[in-house]
Amino acid sequence: MMEQALEYTQSMISIVALICIVVIAISVIMLLYRAIVGPTNPDRAVALDNIGVNLMALAGLMAIVLVTTQLNDVVLLIGILLFIGTIAVAKFLEKGVIIERDLD
Repeated sequence: MMEQALEYTQSMISIVALICIVVIAISVIMLLYRAIVGPTNPDRAVALDNIGVNLMALAGLMAIVLVTTQLNDVVLLIGILLFIGTIAVAKFLEKGVIIERDLD
């Protein structure tokens, strides 16, 4: 009885994770459109940031489906790169330059 419940739970988690992967993939496609067509640069920056967050979610869901912890490092790496990229884009949009050089 307990083994049946465990098997049912595992199959249910796999099905829900696969559905979530499909929905997130569709979301990434729509965000790619926004990043390419976006009317303003801030719209493009937000779309690219959201694509990164969706990629983190995809990696996490793939780790659930594959029953592995190997993708946890990938999620952390994407998060760090997203943070650095968001700071760089915000600085560029504010000042027009990412690295300030003082030529005194």
